[in-house]
Amino acid sequence: MSFTNKVVIVTGASSGIGAAVAIAFSAAGAKVAIVGRNESKLASVAARCSNPLVIRADITKDEDARAVIAETVKKFGKLDILINNAGLTKIASILQGDMMKAYDSIMDINVRALVQLTTLAAPYLLKTKGNIVNISSIAAVLTPVYPGGINYCVSKAAVTHFGACAAVEFAPHGVRVNTVSPGPVKTDFIENAKVPITWDDHKKYNSLKRISEPEEIADLVLFLASDKAKGITGSNFVSDNGSIIKR
Repeated sequence: MSFTNKVVIVTGASSGIGAAVAIAFSAAGAKVAIVGRNESKLASVAARCSNPLVIRADITKDEDARAVIAETVKKFGKLDILINNAGLTKIASILQGDMMKAYDSIMDINVRALVQLTTLAAPYLLKTKGNIVNISSIAAVLTPVYPGGINYCVSKAAVTHFGACAAVEFAPHGVRVNTVSPGPVKTDFIENAKVPITWDDHKKYNSLKRISEPEEIADLVLFLASDKAKGITGSNFVSDNGSIIKR
């Protein structure tokens, strides 16, 4: 697949799935804006891309979200593809009394920032008949596998449904919106979130007894963003090693 002269924004591009997606788009000829909060990690990803636009931003802040779109369009002149990948989780419990602080933090980045960027990008995507791919999770349809994962599950359910709803609004304008829902993917997610579960534990919860690599998810994202998927919108593609059917 070639993305020559296509302009792509990837949020959460400093590591994991976002980094793999950014690198894959760049290798396919796209002009890529990589967005994240960790400057040193962004630099590492940038070194594996061809002349990317590096944007250090906290997209939960409205001014930073606006800057992401404005800087990309100023640099490249247009926007063809938006990859909403940035997200996080924090352990919290209804019964332990720490629910709301974690809820606000998770919903800000996983949902509100995604909706905000989609809204800001919309006028430019309409001009190019572009498309959006949102990164959700199978957590959207499963109950937590560890205590305290409720907020992440709720946020990803919102992401998945937002994608379908947004697709309805964009479709008359020739803009597609799709969702990718990974299962366990080998990233720094567990380490960052300090969740009480290991990658070996995750293998027990899926039928193929394996953990995906970020590049597998990147392959799916690029397919959905390409002309090969020109008839696909409002869909949710699951890549979970059989986690859903296992449970």
